[in-house]
Amino acid sequence: MIKSFEEMSKTNKEVMDSTLKSYASLTKGMQSIATEATDFTKSQYETGTATFEKLAASKSVEKALEVQTEYAKSAYEAMVAQATKMSELYMNVAKDAYKPFEGFVPASKPAAK
Repeated sequence: MIKSFEEMSKTNKEVMDSTLKSYASLTKGMQSIATEATDFTKSQYETGTATFEKLAASKSVEKALEVQTEYAKSAYEAMVAQATKMSELYMNVAKDAYKPFEGFVPASKPAAK
């Protein structure tokens, strides 16, 4: 009985350590995601402001349409690129948060059979 108590205590410690490592990884990842989102938002705001200034300075409708079309194209491309980058960041956060628990999965498979 003492042996099983010691084993249970050791397993509980390993699970707690893994949970803390996972939480630290998750926290770090979410901070990087928040930073990336903030930087993108700031960049898009600056781009939008510059475009508005170009539109206000346009002397003709054709020039205004050209500026607007250029902005729409670049904004779309930036958004697609950012969405791809954010999805990669989220995947990496999930992988890193799961890593501390990888050792427990193979150990539980034989018991499930």
